[in-house]
Amino acid sequence: MKSLLIGSLILLATPAAAQDFAIFDAASLRGEAATPVARGVLARAEAALERAPAPLPRLHTEGTLPGKGIRDISLKAKQDQPIVLDLALAWRLSGDRRYLDQAGRYLIAWTNTYQISFNPIDETGFDTLLLATDLVETDLPPPDRATLERFWRRMAEGYLTAMDGKAKKQANNWQSHRIKLATLAAFQLGDPALIARARTAFRAQIGANIRPDGSVSDFYERDALHYVTYDLEPLLVAAIAAQRHGEDWYHWKSPSGSSLAQAVQWLEPYAQGEQRHVEFVQSRIQFDRDRAAAGQRDYAPQAWNRANAVDTFALAALLDPGLRRFADTLGSETSRRPLAWPVLLAGAAPR
Repeated sequence: MKSLLIGSLILLATPAAAQDFAIFDAASLRGEAATPVARGVLARAEAALERAPAPLPRLHTEGTLPGKGIRDISLKAKQDQPIVLDLALAWRLSGDRRYLDQAGRYLIAWTNTYQISFNPIDETGFDTLLLATDLVETDLPPPDRATLERFWRRMAEGYLTAMDGKAKKQANNWQSHRIKLATLAAFQLGDPALIARARTAFRAQIGANIRPDGSVSDFYERDALHYVTYDLEPLLVAAIAAQRHGEDWYHWKSPSGSSLAQAVQWLEPYAQGEQRHVEFVQSRIQFDRDRAAAGQRDYAPQAWNRANAVDTFALAALLDPGLRRFADTLGSETSRRPLAWPVLLAGAAPR
């Protein structure tokens, strides 16, 4: 009897063991259908009902210049990614099965076609497909659910195994995007062993990537706040997934005392406009200069635009409600709309 009780307690203490969703559970969006953000989602989803998915077996944009390799066709194919999430959100917001059917069509087209490369910059947009899976999987036919589960398991296991070994770019934004994808896929599957491995990878990245003062390695390598937000946003998404399963990764501190919360705090004065920074002046990466020379103005030396942090703080506000007012103000002052899904999730949160 004693061993049975201990076993039961272990099961109860295992977060997400029986909760197979990355971020959105079945009740996540209750009551949000009438909001302006929801109306925007529904309008975009309606416009996509007759649009055919256009999956590719491979995407590659990392380290490429316009007109080179498969960059351009990859960018065009990536347009599917936000569309499938809009369709899935529209299904939960409206209950209209047209959105469910079209979201399922996109998900199955991509997971049957795409061959995972485990390049997280090329594949970072698959977070939208993971969140879409959350929203529609319980209403899909069993064969489609099995297809999605196999795909996400390959992604979770592949990225986690790659992170177990010696990997290039171990501590910069490249690793943060790997952690995001592995963490979302692990929680989506509800697999305790994969979740534990993702947790370990996240903590290692906090220790290696974020300094005790909250600054991140990408800032010193790229001399750009553009890459600070690009580094922090995937870590914030991973922490949101953990939070939705009862774990606080946001405030967790590494042995050096660094944390994701401190990194957001470090960025805040720049996002408020109290501190300013000229981007890419002393970047150590030749490709940044190559992009500027090729006409990609975002990578030329210039004052950082605070609007770049709108999504960062919309995500952070889900982890720290004390940031909600600032996140809203930042969006208003910069006339930049944040991603729809964190806004919807924040609106549906208990008050």
